[in-house]
Amino acid sequence: MSNKNSIEKEFTEKVCKQIRLHEQGSNRYRVFSPFRFDDGDHLVITLEKEINDWYLTDLGHTYMHITYDIDENKLHEGTRQEIISSTLDAFGIEDIEGELRVPIEDEKFGNALYDFIQGILRINDVKYLTREMVVSTFMDDFRSFFKKEIPEQKREFEWNHRQYDPNASYPADCRISDNGKPLMVFALHNDTKTRDATITLHQYEKWGLEFQSLSIFENQEEINRKVLARYSDVSNKMFSNLNANQERIHDYINKVLSKKT
Repeated sequence: MSNKNSIEKEFTEKVCKQIRLHEQGSNRYRVFSPFRFDDGDHLVITLEKEINDWYLTDLGHTYMHITYDIDENKLHEGTRQEIISSTLDAFGIEDIEGELRVPIEDEKFGNALYDFIQGILRINDVKYLTREMVVSTFMDDFRSFFKKEIPEQKREFEWNHRQYDPNASYPADCRISDNGKPLMVFALHNDTKTRDATITLHQYEKWGLEFQSLSIFENQEEINRKVLARYSDVSNKMFSNLNANQERIHDYINKVLSKKT
């Protein structure tokens, strides 16, 4: 039968010598370790026994810690969700309404703690995605926002003009229409995409299309000033980023759609 001393011994042998258990009640121990998040906070790990089964839990702290930097809803969308789900599967971790748990199987306490620590640290790394993943996440966030804001029958992602542009050389990231002048929306994450959107808007004007345009940057400050200046000549409305401007974007869309012209 496992007791505090034998569990602590296995933890130190399988994970690291600095692991210590602090009793917090009947069959409940706080697991102190040298492992930390990037800001210096220690990982929160507790060992508990439920009926006859032991398990490790983070008491919901990992997600809470991540949401200091990322909106909680965005953890469960797109690329971030894929990374988290694959990590949970790889390390046998359960997500129970935001609390991460790993059961102790066959009294292999050391193996379970090692996997739990590795899983928590990898999940925390969703804050540091590669640039390609960040772009993908921005587009996920963009789509999620407009799916919530605009009914499906009034929006079309990756829109192109069927007559003038059958090969989709000049797409809009989203077209919104409510029986009035349509709103062409562009999600811009770098200089190249901004240049392409500039050309696209010029082309719409050449075709004689009636429309309004809305542009949302991932981070407008990262766009080359000359590229941005040329784009501002053809764009009706621009927002410097999505996260900080969702309410303003909501209001602008409603204002445009309310004008049945």
